[in-house]
Amino acid sequence: LVAYLVPAADGGVPSGAELRRHVGAQLPDYMVPSAFMTLDAFPLTPNGKLDRRALPAPDYGPGSTGGRAPRSPREEILCGLFAEVLGLESVTIDDDFFGLGGHSLLATKLVSRIRSVLDVELAVRRVFEAPTVAELATVLDASAAARSPLRAVEPRPARLPLSLAQQRLWFLHQFEGPSATYNIPVALRLSGELDERALRLALGDVVARHESLRTVFAEDADGPYQVVRDAEAVGLAVVRTDETRLRTELLGAARHAFDLRSEGPLRVWLFELGDDAYVLLVVAHHIASDAWSMGPLARDLTSAYAARVGSGGAPGWEPLPVQYADYSIWQREVLGAEDDSDSEITRQLAYWKAVLADLPEELSLPFDRPRPAVATYQGDSVALDLAPELHEKLTRIARERRASLFMVVQAALSTLLTRLGAGTDIPLGTPVAGRTDDALDDLVGFFVNTLVLRTDTSGDPTFAELIERVRVRDLEAYAYQDLPFERLVEVVNPERSLSRHPLFQTMLTLNNTEQGAETAVASLPGLTVANEPVAVGGAKVDLSFRLGERRGDGA
Repeated sequence: LVAYLVPAADGGVPSGAELRRHVGAQLPDYMVPSAFMTLDAFPLTPNGKLDRRALPAPDYGPGSTGGRAPRSPREEILCGLFAEVLGLESVTIDDDFFGLGGHSLLATKLVSRIRSVLDVELAVRRVFEAPTVAELATVLDASAAARSPLRAVEPRPARLPLSLAQQRLWFLHQFEGPSATYNIPVALRLSGELDERALRLALGDVVARHESLRTVFAEDADGPYQVVRDAEAVGLAVVRTDETRLRTELLGAARHAFDLRSEGPLRVWLFELGDDAYVLLVVAHHIASDAWSMGPLARDLTSAYAARVGSGGAPGWEPLPVQYADYSIWQREVLGAEDDSDSEITRQLAYWKAVLADLPEELSLPFDRPRPAVATYQGDSVALDLAPELHEKLTRIARERRASLFMVVQAALSTLLTRLGAGTDIPLGTPVAGRTDDALDDLVGFFVNTLVLRTDTSGDPTFAELIERVRVRDLEAYAYQDLPFERLVEVVNPERSLSRHPLFQTMLTLNNTEQGAETAVASLPGLTVANEPVAVGGAKVDLSFRLGERRGDGA
């Protein structure tokens, strides 16, 4: 039983609309009651307590059942997929995907699950346009058959191609030489009894499981290709240190320069601080990993360590359905050839060339120093906390405008950049997970792609109008997210400069899904785990806004 004290606008009894407006401002849609009841006074017992038995039975009105049950096998399957993706026990066919906590990344995951289970191809924008099971089931009736699913390639070709995203990193590695620019470091502080031998064996288990972590790169007259090495013991560098030296040694290790020709793309250090205190540092090169990959990597390390500490044997996990080399081959098959007018890559290239025509070369922002002739990638970060009340308001705006939280933040950031003198044509870069097939969910590899989202702030629009502009443009972009950014740069061919990032110089990231290593390894047996901040201190673009949702009790 929840009671709300809501004043009416005219001082009298509030109407149902006023009640819904007030309560809806404090709760997500799925928690707002479908019907309200007003009482002049609460019935009380002789002792002055609430007399529950005397409360009138609620009248929900005709048709107000709180949501309908599935009416067909397809709706039943969709209800299950909604619940699975959102982490809920069940949903009805009338529940709104975004009202239940959905966002752009989860919408992409939902589309992937629909593709796998129902063999239907669906654009992400359709989830925004038809966010309930009842609406989406109707949309699926007119949708096309799904593209070919990702499968393990047997037998494999002798020469394994790089993925399209890997090709650009390989080019940069060759052009600039080994550096820490594309390192992904994760550090965890461990307290308790650590079994070092079990940790070494567990690391070997993980590297054996994920081919991407034991891949080196070679090049011949036909270009670069992958070489998957046999599984072998993983080097664990043990360093005895103390708190005063830890920061310096962590940073030095995080800046390790990988030689991708001869060295696997994963390095691990264990810093021993004494008294059962440690810091574990894992550094992966971006050519073999991405931020999402840290979750699967940490979960596998956790289960492998638990097995090695417990039974002493290898973990009994199921084999992964595919490996990264399978994805590299499949990606090229799905996108097709650019000289084929009917191929997917030709269709997506045509869209992006039109959308990014006459893009500004760079944003004019009030920097406090001149742009160097050659980018140094030197940078730092500044922490910023937004109040829970502001987060709640942003979420409510997104819900009211049928947009995602990311879209609202994008509109706000574009407004800020315009007011700072960047003009009214604001290109922002943003990462998308790139895992558009279910088989990739638990795989370590480089799948993330970068989209260029262009915001038009001209004409003095209201903020609601600007959100709508952003919403329309973003939903279009999500339907063309398979084209690798690296290939987009080559085709759009902006004026090149060693001093700035191509196509955009400001990046916006909203991490509203828990893929972090800290969460995944919280159950390491015999150990307490906490995140240990570490960064390589570099910056790939001029300005990057990295936001993440952090929820507490009731938040």
